[in-house]
Amino acid sequence: MTPKRTDTFPRALPGHWLHPADPGYDEARRIWNATHDRRPALIARCRDAAEVSLAMRYAATSDLEVTVRGGGHNVAGTAIADGALLIDLSPLNEVTVDPVAQVAYAGGGALLRDVDAATIPHGLACPAGVVSHTGLGGLALGGGYGWLTRKWGLTCDHILAADVVLADGSVVEAGEDSHRELLWALRGGGGNFGVVTRFTLRLRPVGPVHHHVGVYALEQAPAALAAYREFAEGQGLDLHAVGCLKFAGEQEWIPAGLRGQRALFLTVAWFGDPSQGPARAAPLFEAAPPAGAVERVLSYAELQALGDHGEPHGNRYFTKSCYLQELSPTEAGEFVAITRDMPSRLSSIDFEYLRGAIADVPGADTAFPSREAPYICTVSSQWTDPERDAQNAAWPRQGIARLRPFSTGGAYVNYLQDEKEGRVLEVYGAARHERLAAVKKAYDPGNVLRRNQNIPPLADDQQSSSKES
Repeated sequence: MTPKRTDTFPRALPGHWLHPADPGYDEARRIWNATHDRRPALIARCRDAAEVSLAMRYAATSDLEVTVRGGGHNVAGTAIADGALLIDLSPLNEVTVDPVAQVAYAGGGALLRDVDAATIPHGLACPAGVVSHTGLGGLALGGGYGWLTRKWGLTCDHILAADVVLADGSVVEAGEDSHRELLWALRGGGGNFGVVTRFTLRLRPVGPVHHHVGVYALEQAPAALAAYREFAEGQGLDLHAVGCLKFAGEQEWIPAGLRGQRALFLTVAWFGDPSQGPARAAPLFEAAPPAGAVERVLSYAELQALGDHGEPHGNRYFTKSCYLQELSPTEAGEFVAITRDMPSRLSSIDFEYLRGAIADVPGADTAFPSREAPYICTVSSQWTDPERDAQNAAWPRQGIARLRPFSTGGAYVNYLQDEKEGRVLEVYGAARHERLAAVKKAYDPGNVLRRNQNIPPLADDQQSSSKES
């Protein structure tokens, strides 16, 4: 049942809640992935931790399920649920920077572009994802891969502290001096331990980037992937090489015969002196000469926005991922076969070699799993016609199933969706999952926040930890 306008919560936050009959409700409930069209009972547009606390307390007294929206970019649509109270953090998007300490303070509703806009003018950045309209909170709490992760680590590795509203409405600061176990869980354990209203983030120096892209006909892909494997596994930390199989666009640098065709793209980003970039990328593109190429020097802000046009709001998305031990000719052949079955011209297979600073962090230091995995592969469907939902959702499932025999196990937490029971346990592993469940019991024993990749509270007959003071 939808709460009445005279209920406690609407009076407590005049002008900052939305009822289904209110103007702006449909816009506020819309998220990036249009396959999720759900209707919350109420939307609370919270401006600070106190208002989030009021919202949590109201949900408890009204027996409403709670969901939380940071950027609304999660592919599984975890930000919204029918009949729930949606806590919308989008007004909480302010980012301030201490350039001397190289630290940023970011609201829980900040997007990556909000963080970049505040930090890059100081020659600093927090390593993060590659689409600037992604929400910082969802990305960071689930890990956070991006251009700088091999050099500096995951986004979650850069969380120094967090202001968190708990399920009972109380507010704590998780940091090295208090609530350390909660901080551990927030670093890659997902978003179901509390509502983060402010992140304290470590920043890293950034500057111009040399960016080089080569395109290959699908028939060239096996040889090009062999060259990529050798290059990527030997690259230094100032280099990051990624690959993508998709339909080629109409850009002038792409040969006419490849435009609109399935193709392989290999990209090298060099974060050192830009003048050295061509020489650093040369070993890859000399070993595997592309059919067409483009290279240029980009600002870090331009690099971060490159993926925006390819993943617009309002399209339909379905994504599956896996980690791979290697990229042998067998896996390369599977990549090509999966690409040939691609049903939509908007879809893609993305892959990259990881390791570097990601693997340097001891596994027990954060909740994030699979740090040692050499490769990640993501099979992503994107389409616009609802009548083609079944076909396009089936393709990533089938693609990852083909790659599963070569997988190291697990999957990227932020890409979990439509999962079988027990999948979250499988992804985190038994020991890490039990530790997360103990944190859950300490901070959300009623499992109020359960719409993310949920880890239920530890059972009473299992080892548990008490809430830290």
